[in-house]
Amino acid sequence: MRLPYVYRVTGYDPADRDEYGHYAGTEDTVGDHGEIEAARLRAVEAFAGETGVAHLTVREPQVPSLAHFGAEPPVDGFGLDGLFPVGPAGSHDGFHDGAKVPLEVGLELVRAMLRDNGAWCRLEVEGTFAVHVGWDQYLYIGSVRPCEEALARTRALGLFPERLDSSPYGTETDDTKVQRPGDDEFWAGVHRSVDTCRAGLLEEMYVEGAARWHRLTRDTVDTVRAGLAPRARLAVWPGLSCDVDAVIGSLPAEGLVEGVWQDGDGRIHSAVADEDAFSELVARMSGAEAAALLSMYADERVPLFTAVMPDDDGVVRARWRTDPTPGDRTWAFLKSLRPGGIITGTVTEIADFGVTFVDIGGFTAMINAPELSWRPGAHPSDVVSVGQEIDAEILGVDPVREHVVLSLKALHEDPMLLLAGQIGRTVVGRVTRLVPFGVFVRIEESENGFEGLVHESELADEHLETARSGLRVGDPLPVRILDVDPVRRRIVLSHRQAGRKRQSR
Repeated sequence: MRLPYVYRVTGYDPADRDEYGHYAGTEDTVGDHGEIEAARLRAVEAFAGETGVAHLTVREPQVPSLAHFGAEPPVDGFGLDGLFPVGPAGSHDGFHDGAKVPLEVGLELVRAMLRDNGAWCRLEVEGTFAVHVGWDQYLYIGSVRPCEEALARTRALGLFPERLDSSPYGTETDDTKVQRPGDDEFWAGVHRSVDTCRAGLLEEMYVEGAARWHRLTRDTVDTVRAGLAPRARLAVWPGLSCDVDAVIGSLPAEGLVEGVWQDGDGRIHSAVADEDAFSELVARMSGAEAAALLSMYADERVPLFTAVMPDDDGVVRARWRTDPTPGDRTWAFLKSLRPGGIITGTVTEIADFGVTFVDIGGFTAMINAPELSWRPGAHPSDVVSVGQEIDAEILGVDPVREHVVLSLKALHEDPMLLLAGQIGRTVVGRVTRLVPFGVFVRIEESENGFEGLVHESELADEHLETARSGLRVGDPLPVRILDVDPVRRRIVLSHRQAGRKRQSR
């Protein structure tokens, strides 16, 4: 929701701007850490008070911050010390996307951003209020109310509020892109990938610009999940290699890489280095229990799959998105499929074990032999051929195992239903099998025609013995159709009730 009232609050007189809107006056663009800074904070407080806001929500936090403005060097703790408790590896627990903070803590975050201390975030109350800090001491304050009293207070503080259509630091989310949630289904996929030795490392980006690494084993996956930061972005990677010398030997001649390694105490470390710092990276990785090298270039840094942690109710409210990997695109494609839907594909392979593989838009689905045809005993090659385009019904989709099962016969009428209209009719069939409890008779001309059972009690008296001796496979036998059960795929026949009259089909 775009707020209807947005103001840019600065200490720069609009009269001192050039024709392009750039400030050309003498006011210092670096904070004074004193009265001018305090005036900005009081202005934010005035707008929040008139809007009725007592708490603010941290959105898209960054540290040390891709949006660091550079006027002053970051301080230790990035301005967060004293506002949030320090957690593992120096992270600040509570400084995460969606964290709700009292207004006084929000004002201290604004102070840290005005001082370019390193941490940055948007401070918002969804649909009601927003505070964004920009370059050169710019404040962007949005509200659902015009805030006339706050505007007067801001001017009285010696600041200049200017009405805008929107904040340049607002977010525009692309709702057409599906973000994979780190839900139970995702973690089932992580378990499976670990079990099959595809995955062994998790990258947790708990704020923009900072990440923690976790080694994944069958025994640690659930523990790792329980300790993740709210709304963290996740990337699943192959495991670390125990051949550390080989990993170090794979360093490129130049470029930017990230080394990830586990020390003897089980702790995971990471460092980014270019060719000038490779020797230092090698020194740090030497003696590690296991290690890996990852490229820092976007087109080469491709994890197995990614996700964003949802809130406790299962909804992903984080606005940031992970870059989709081939695994993510496969997941999104599978989530678009629904059992009962119709899909078009091309037959790519007919396996010796009877399964037919079909390309459905770059993903390989399968048709099990019984789902190719209603006819019994039909071989796949009798029904389809490699390269043939077919329509099929989706029977099942398993995003965890990445399986899609199709049915070709589901789109065709069951010919056994036609036989149901012939109950009571007498036909001449061919004996196909002799069994201890009777004989099977094919009642259609084709080789894969439907067969029915003539139970020994339904054989004519003269055939009670010959069913086991004199009657041969291929012999014609008149039978009467007693019952057709398409669901159980059973046809019940009687030779005794057919009498001696032979009726052609």
